[in-house]
Amino acid sequence: MSSTLAKPQEVERKWYVIDAEGRNLGRMASEVASILRGKKKPTFTPHVDCGDYVIVINAEKVAVTGKKRHDKIYKRHTGYPGGLRECTFEELMEKHPTEAVRHAVKGMMPKGKLGRQMFKKLKVYAGPEHEHQAQKPEVWDF
Repeated sequence: MSSTLAKPQEVERKWYVIDAEGRNLGRMASEVASILRGKKKPTFTPHVDCGDYVIVINAEKVAVTGKKRHDKIYKRHTGYPGGLRECTFEELMEKHPTEAVRHAVKGMMPKGKLGRQMFKKLKVYAGPEHEHQAQKPEVWDF
C-alpha cells in the first residue's frame, strides 16, 4: 500500500481566526506555524504547501512571560555600515504591534522558497477587526 502525496492544485484551503489576547507568544506562534504548514492535515506532504490561511487578531494584547517585555531585544539592519538597530519587545509593540507575532511565526517556518510561500498565508491585525469576513473563517481553539 503506497502513501498518497498531495498535489498543489488539489489542496483545499480553509481560513482560521486565532485570538491572541492573553495567549503566550511562543505557544501561539508554534500553533500558527503548524497550521500554515499543513501539519494538522492527514494529507500533509513536506514538499508541498498544503497549509491553511490564518488570521491573528488582537496581536497587540499578546502575552510574554518573565521579564521578556523589558529584556527581549529585536535586531534589524538597515543595510548601511553601522546600521544595526535594536529595540525591546515593549518598544516594538508600541510602534508595530503586529511585528512581534510575525517575527515569532516566521522563525518557526521552513527556510527557503516554500517557507516564504507558506508565510504569505498569515494575516495579522492589531485589533479585533479584520477584513476577511467574506472567506468565512472558523475560530481555532487550542
